[in-house]
Amino acid sequence: MAKYMLIMRSNEAAVEDYESMDFEAVINAMGAYNESMMKAGVLLAGEGLSDAKEGFVVDFAGETPIVTDGPYGETHELFNGFWIIQASSKEEAAEWAKRCPLGPGSKLEVRRVTDETDFADYADNEYVQKEEQWREELGTK
Repeated sequence: MAKYMLIMRSNEAAVEDYESMDFEAVINAMGAYNESMMKAGVLLAGEGLSDAKEGFVVDFAGETPIVTDGPYGETHELFNGFWIIQASSKEEAAEWAKRCPLGPGSKLEVRRVTDETDFADYADNEYVQKEEQWREELGTK
């Protein structure tokens, strides 16, 4: 089965709507969604993220990386959290994404997580081989 990352993004209006919601209702809706994925055996990981004001950006545009504190200048969408699921197909991943209890102004970007098959042409590479060992050591294989 392939792994897919569901990346939660919201625009400023959606963030404002979220802030005015009953937080316990939000916890209950997300909890039920997470529980349904756990019961189906598809949820591998998932986390929410703290306020963008607590974050920072490392920009590699110049000769040396520059660290800038959040919130971020002209950000039109904020990355709020993620899930990593395992699904048998892109279509199954889309079905799980569509069940997420998000409202207007929010989006889930769904991306397949790469695995060793994506690097088959480089199987002799030292770091591709080390990656295999690291996954075993971390118990993520």
